[in-house]
Amino acid sequence: MKKHYTPAVLALGGNLGDRVANIRASVEALGETKGIKVRGVSPLVESFAVTEAGVDESKPNYINAVVKVDTRLKPKKLLREVRRIESQLGRVRIERWGSRTMDIDIVTYGDVIKSKKKLELPHPRAFQRAFVLVPWLLLDELAVLPGHGSVQQLSQHIKNDVWVVTE
Repeated sequence: MKKHYTPAVLALGGNLGDRVANIRASVEALGETKGIKVRGVSPLVESFAVTEAGVDESKPNYINAVVKVDTRLKPKKLLREVRRIESQLGRVRIERWGSRTMDIDIVTYGDVIKSKKKLELPHPRAFQRAFVLVPWLLLDELAVLPGHGSVQQLSQHIKNDVWVVTE
């Protein structure tokens, strides 16, 4: 029996190194991963760094994008693969909310809503993050975040927290 594909939304971002090149390399690595098909990539957006204490303009700005994929991988396996890609791009996990070369979050996995110790779906803070919502809306104006509603409505009051990168 052939496995079916599940649509997923991934958020990519980093504030160290060649940020744009790292986003591109991440998208390429996702597309080369068995069981993942890249279906769309948002425009890039830039934002101030967000730490556990809030916005920190003393840190390098982030570049972010959202990628729509279809995947045959189960959520835990998809998480392992995105962590592998992060590591390939120099991600070192020392400090939570710290600067990084690449961060790839699973925002949605189909319409799954679940909370496990290592993976919460949809991403628990996606509904508050302009650097996720705005590029996602630019990619898909009809996007819906399961359990939270329309991405367009969710992004309305925070859309000015990011700006589109012109390359």
